[in-house]
Amino acid sequence: MMRSRYSDNGLSLDQVARELATSERQLQRVFQEADSGGFRSTLRRVRMEAAQERIADNPALTVREIALLVGYTQPAQFAKAFRAQVGLSPSQYREQLAA
Repeated sequence: MMRSRYSDNGLSLDQVARELATSERQLQRVFQEADSGGFRSTLRRVRMEAAQERIADNPALTVREIALLVGYTQPAQFAKAFRAQVGLSPSQYREQLAA
């Protein structure tokens, strides 16, 4: 579900739990058992993987466009999350792919 809805900037644990007809607590347990770091961490990882794919597939997209496509409303927040996950800024990542 996260992979198909990562672009929804309002996606939340509560919303996912309701759609899966389970409780938030039960869903939290699933994430803990999977050792994924929790809902937010998993969603961030899914979004950053999608961002990497977008950058590779279409290098002409701006950081702002990529941020919006993967569910971030603030490009600076997206860039910070991208750097934390990938170790490079989105621009540096794009340059590395081009090299």
